Amino acid sequence: MTTKSRMKKIYNSKAFWMIVSLLASLTIWVYVTSVETDESKTTFRGVKVELVGEDILRDSRNLVITDMDTSTVTVDVVGPRRIVGSLSSDKLTAQIDVSKLSRAAYTSQQYTIVYPDGIDTSKLSESRRTPETINFMVSAQTSKSIQVRGSFDGSLAEGFTAETPVFEPSTITITGSEAYLKNVEYAWVTFGKDNVDSTYTVETGFTLMDANNEPCSTTGISFSTDVVRATLPLLTLKEVNLGVNIIEGAGANSTNTKITIEPESVTLAGDSALLAGMNKIILATIDLTDFSSTFTETYTIPIDNGLRNTTGETKATVTIEIVGLETKTFRVSNFSCTNVTEGYEADIITESKEITLRGTPEVLAQIRNENIRAVADLTDYKESTGTYMPTVKIYVDGFTDVGAIGEKENTISVEIRKVS
Repeated sequence: MTTKSRMKKIYNSKAFWMIVSLLASLTIWVYVTSVETDESKTTFRGVKVELVGEDILRDSRNLVITDMDTSTVTVDVVGPRRIVGSLSSDKLTAQIDVSKLSRAAYTSQQYTIVYPDGIDTSKLSESRRTPETINFMVSAQTSKSIQVRGSFDGSLAEGFTAETPVFEPSTITITGSEAYLKNVEYAWVTFGKDNVDSTYTVETGFTLMDANNEPCSTTGISFSTDVVRATLPLLTLKEVNLGVNIIEGAGANSTNTKITIEPESVTLAGDSALLAGMNKIILATIDLTDFSSTFTETYTIPIDNGLRNTTGETKATVTIEIVGLETKTFRVSNFSCTNVTEGYEADIITESKEITLRGTPEVLAQIRNENIRAVADLTDYKESTGTYMPTVKIYVDGFTDVGAIGEKENTISVEIRKVS
């Protein structure tokens, strides 16, 4: 039998493969046993420090943790290579139970390394910890209210103006250690949008600021709210002209009257519905018979309560000039009374009176005293008796576009008596 045949016979034999399987199993067993029992030491850096029971400390004793000297630790873990090799720094935590602390003080506390669920911690130990303890301050918790302030960082569409931003809530209560709160002055909100054409509202966060308008840390501080509702009230802008109403008379009318108003207009801000139908603001009604040739008066500009005057002008000066007319004084003695109450009679005491007429020079030159009469209307005197001074209406018979100036001051003396 050849060597090749003998080898083939061995490879095909069941006994050979049983021996091979036994050797393989033995090898694996030896490896696993060595790995399971072989100790390893690994250094884990940056293990996060975790405080347990802070809510109990805060709610039941009104205490908070501040000024913790480190937020991570380094630890050397010793144990079977298989277990240690499955760990990492982010899977470990260094826990400190602060729920049993009872008074404000600076303290040093040991921590416990907490391993992931499923790890057999009985085979692990920590050979070294850096640092050994964690130092921090247990401080009394306090609260204070701070104002919410802010600005709109955006742009407005043409034809609009904005009022001061409004924040809801207008104040925020912050809570924490006095050491953390003492420098906080206010909460600052920044919000914005381009081309805003209506009242703009957004919910946003805020930044704590100190007295020097620098941002403050929020470490160890809680807030009554994390979000502020910021609103930019927007108003429509409209330029509105100023004007006056005139009562024509004594030859003066809109064609021969020059009216100047300074300023000519104001710019108003308000709701578009209020401004839509507003095209002119009337300052006053002026009777052209109250003056001879020129008139000047300053009036307060009336603004609706729902509108804002953005120009800042609160008064306007009105000047009226009568153009192309002259005045002439006549002595009148033609007096009469109308609408005397039945059963009464009126005796005119005034014998003559000077009356000033206004008109074109050509017309005034043609008028004579006998063309002018003054009539007193006694309707309102009813059953009055005694001497009175009613106003009279001046008539210039035969002439138009001419009239008396100061009709309210043109009076005569009349005695009214009851007829027996």
